[in-house]
Amino acid sequence: MDFLQIVILSLVQGLTEFLPISSSGHLILAPHLLGFKDQGLVLDVAVHFGTLIAVVGYFRHDIWNIANGWFRALPPGRPANPESRLGWAIIIGVLPVVVVGLLVKDIVEHDLRQDWIIGTTTILFGLLLGWADWRARRERDIHQLTIRDALFIGLAQVLALIPGTSRSGITMTAGLMLGLTREASARFSFLLSIPTILGSAILVLKDLFEVDNTIPLGTVLTAIALSAVTAWACIHYFLAFIERIGMWPFVAYRLLLGAVIFAVIL
Repeated sequence: MDFLQIVILSLVQGLTEFLPISSSGHLILAPHLLGFKDQGLVLDVAVHFGTLIAVVGYFRHDIWNIANGWFRALPPGRPANPESRLGWAIIIGVLPVVVVGLLVKDIVEHDLRQDWIIGTTTILFGLLLGWADWRARRERDIHQLTIRDALFIGLAQVLALIPGTSRSGITMTAGLMLGLTREASARFSFLLSIPTILGSAILVLKDLFEVDNTIPLGTVLTAIALSAVTAWACIHYFLAFIERIGMWPFVAYRLLLGAVIFAVIL
């Protein structure tokens, strides 16, 4: 890989990881449109680590408050507080994808990463996002999440194991279906991404140690930095504008992206 390829793939990952537009849909197009080779496991882990740094950095105060509130409510029997309830919601929300991910890891990596599957899921789950945004009541905030709500969003996140679904897209869709505001749906999706991305990174660590790394350390650090900066910017501006612009611009973009994927692979 040349340096330009690494820069472009890092920017694409950072820009698409937290927007509801399917990062895998973009990464599947890059080799077709730009003639890139497969980026390999090392760079894949690097750019995901960059996005993890971004979301942890952006929500550092929320993470501290949630952790502090969660520990204050221990042991069981002490009065719950909004932060401890949100902490439990995140824990419950991430369990389904961890369990299912461990069971179907090989199937996802070898059988589902096909162009036509990514194109189809990009379109179908984009339409589902649009329907949910259109029908949503949008009257509940993030602290009104119940354990049942968290489990529903967590089960929806399992669908993101299918490439092209978009983890952020499907969790925001589920949040909107439950009556959360757009901002609350996005915020919970981003908080839920922290243990999810961390867990997926741990899953591939064994594979990573078995790979011969030909990418210089400086290039890997550049990929981490670029993906982190762009992901941080996406989180910030998405939360700032989502209540005003709604989900339909992203739905339209997904329909176009899916059409381009099919046009390229057919």
